Amino acid sequence: MLDIQFIRENADIVKESQRKRSESVELVDEVLSADNARRDALSRFETARAEQKSIGKKVAAAPAEEKAALIAQTKELAQKVAEYKSAADSASEEFTTAMWKLSNIVEEEAPEGGEDDYVVVDEIGQIRDFAAEGFEPKNHLELGESVNGIDMKRGVKVSGSRFYFLRGAVARMEIAMLTMAVDQAEENGFSLAITPTLVRPEAMRGTGFLNSHADEIYRLREPDDQYLVGTSEVALAGMHADEILDLSNGPLRYCGWSSCYRREAGSAGKDTMGIIRVHQFNKVEMFSYCKSEEAKEEHKRLLAMEQEMLGKMELPYRIIDTAAGDLGSSAARKFDCEAWVPTQGRYRELTSTSNCTEYQARRLNVRERAEDGKTRPVSTLNGTLATTRWLVAILENGQQKDGSIVIPKAMRPYMGGREVIEPTRRES
Repeated sequence: MLDIQFIRENADIVKESQRKRSESVELVDEVLSADNARRDALSRFETARAEQKSIGKKVAAAPAEEKAALIAQTKELAQKVAEYKSAADSASEEFTTAMWKLSNIVEEEAPEGGEDDYVVVDEIGQIRDFAAEGFEPKNHLELGESVNGIDMKRGVKVSGSRFYFLRGAVARMEIAMLTMAVDQAEENGFSLAITPTLVRPEAMRGTGFLNSHADEIYRLREPDDQYLVGTSEVALAGMHADEILDLSNGPLRYCGWSSCYRREAGSAGKDTMGIIRVHQFNKVEMFSYCKSEEAKEEHKRLLAMEQEMLGKMELPYRIIDTAAGDLGSSAARKFDCEAWVPTQGRYRELTSTSNCTEYQARRLNVRERAEDGKTRPVSTLNGTLATTRWLVAILENGQQKDGSIVIPKAMRPYMGGREVIEPTRRES
């Protein structure tokens, strides 16, 4: 949610942000109109209530011959007060509904356009020339099946499409990767949290996920009315709802480990092979609460953390600055790291880090105490540090001509010193 005072004083900035997102510019005027109606209704209610209290005091002290008239006036005014209160409540609800439709204000530096209008910030690492090495690379599913590590067939049998089993060395590889991410996060001052994966609507709504992409989310209806999270960001943001944080010693940083769930609505026919686009996966997510003036630097810090992890995985990747029209409603700016997937001949997203400024904190009422003693909203940021999809790039980029898969050096201590995963067709 945005600051209404900022909208009143900077409507043109908010409209420009909406335009860059390809979202409704007219919504800004609707918000301002609802704000005026709310304030007018509230003023009428408060004026009538003050008059009601004033007449009430007169009744007690009035002579007997005047009391009947004053009591009648009080009853008439009481009816008006009730009507004005109902109108004020209704106007306030309409204002809040309009406000919650507005997306966060896009940072000026964010590129304009949609999904394909990102800007490449940097390319890191060397893409392997498999032709020069004398063999055609296999895709991650072929490799996973050849080492008895990815079992889509039985995943579908048990749970339906886009589900899978990870087994043996590939399962160990995922655990190793996630544990590496936790270790790196803790070394950099992040506190580990294993988070709930079922949350209340307030947490999902507060983080901005119940918007145009709400159909991506699994919902448990009556008698529970809860949502399965697509990222631990939701739980970590909701954890401090309605609290005042102490940020005097710097940002409050969490590292969330959770299973994640996404319906992948509208993705029929997209990435149906393997584990690129699935309904359930594991992820380690960074989440920061910081002072608003520190948010841009904290965003750089999260991106650097992601780059450090990708370096440990020995993957060629690029960093893109996401265009405004492809940002989630909460993000003011977002950087993605995309790893090279040899068999697809293109980069695929592995990490994403977003600066959500004060947007989520206002919706969840998360504040800090400023130097003047007053409270103000904090800024929130998030970023992926490791997730199941990384296995796609690790397997494909680590494959050898003999069918074996080289384990990244940094991961080997987490896999008992093992250096290579050898192919095997043996079922167990």
